[in-house]
Amino acid sequence: MGGGMPTLAVLLVALLAEGAERKRPRGGRLNPAPSHRGRSEGPESFPLDFTPVEGNMDTLMRQVQNLAQSLYPCSTRRLDQDMKLRFLENSTVTCNDGSPAGYYIRESKGSRRWLVFLEGKYRTLWCTGILSPQPEENPHWWNANMVFIPYCSSDVWSGATPKTDQNDYAFMGSLIIQEVIKELLTKGLDNAKVLLLAGSSAGGTGVLLNVDRVAELLKSRGHGSIQVRGLADSGWFLDNEQYRCTDCVDTMSCAPTEAIKRGIRYWGGVVPERCRLAHTGAEWNCFFGYKVYPTLKSPVFVVQWLFDEAQLTVDNVHLMGQPVQEDQWRYIQNLGIDLRNTLKNVPAMFAPACLSHEVITRSYWMDIQVKGTSLPRALQCWDRSLHHSLRNHGNSSSPRSPPRGCPLHLIDSCPWPHCNPTCPAIRDQLTGREMNVIQFLTHMGFDVQRMAQQQGLDPNKLLGMLNSGT
Repeated sequence: MGGGMPTLAVLLVALLAEGAERKRPRGGRLNPAPSHRGRSEGPESFPLDFTPVEGNMDTLMRQVQNLAQSLYPCSTRRLDQDMKLRFLENSTVTCNDGSPAGYYIRESKGSRRWLVFLEGKYRTLWCTGILSPQPEENPHWWNANMVFIPYCSSDVWSGATPKTDQNDYAFMGSLIIQEVIKELLTKGLDNAKVLLLAGSSAGGTGVLLNVDRVAELLKSRGHGSIQVRGLADSGWFLDNEQYRCTDCVDTMSCAPTEAIKRGIRYWGGVVPERCRLAHTGAEWNCFFGYKVYPTLKSPVFVVQWLFDEAQLTVDNVHLMGQPVQEDQWRYIQNLGIDLRNTLKNVPAMFAPACLSHEVITRSYWMDIQVKGTSLPRALQCWDRSLHHSLRNHGNSSSPRSPPRGCPLHLIDSCPWPHCNPTCPAIRDQLTGREMNVIQFLTHMGFDVQRMAQQQGLDPNKLLGMLNSGT
């Protein structure tokens, strides 16, 4: 799979910095995930796939073997932890430069759950977090069939434009997903119970753009009983005004809205049908989560940092280096408020008040908590609520009331970047040392006394709040 051209998508960093594609080793394999670092969080349950076997003794024995391996983590694992590269059989669907597109797969015989991950190219890790085959790092999806689709189309997974004599580059992200799903039907997906389409950064936006199309494809092929769901990580962007507005003279100076408007013409971008009808003539709106989400039929769990590094970058906010000005600080706080408001009507979501980008493929993804609940736990609650809805109401389009003690709508209320004490560590770019939230604010040149005065608080009380994340 070849390298792609940085396109207008480069602007959204998450959507956009991932446009320059790296070469993949042909026939190569991914390495097993490193073990998860120590956690202060209490032990999570390890839900296993107890789908009825229906008399297939070989399948039953494989499930028993997987269970035994999970109970004896020091034993030799026979589960194939490498992900094998497959190129698409339909060679007309290609990467940006016309080279073969493909996917990596790790099969889990006996499991009827499939996780298909759309890469976002923002330092995506291939076998950690929700992609890990280790139950201690990935308690709910470790033994699912895993598929990793590299991002080589530079179109936010939306394109349907082939390379031609007049056009030197192909933009076929949406078609790549369709072809992968078709091929997976010959590799066991036809017997699936659940398909989770997940993605981070540009891949997260790609989930929002493609989850309904995947469900429709499966239904058209006679597999409408497969429950298709989406997990969108760090792909929920705002079409807000930049902190410092710039003229769109090149791809690195365009505001997000203008970048998408221009890009969608190059890509031949395909958006969900109901969103297209709601925004006829202005389909670019469908690339922004809060506009496309209400039009989706498939259930989607949204994961989004309230202070996303990619959003801040495209808004021309730079937190490291020089002290933050007062108007810049107000802009950052308002960004968090605006993002919270767009998530109010999303029933299943996880939004920590942290300064970061991407989470579900990070080895620390189990450490982050909102209101005492970790992300894997929230995803398990979502899964249970959808199962409950399907059993009692005949559909799983949206979760009903979650099981008791199993929250789904998790969003921080504290107003500053990294005010949640479980946020991932920030490192000083010069020294490499980790900083706590107070050190981080001081590093940015922020005056805690003034901050307390603005909030009507005693400075000592404010320091306590910053330390505790309240």
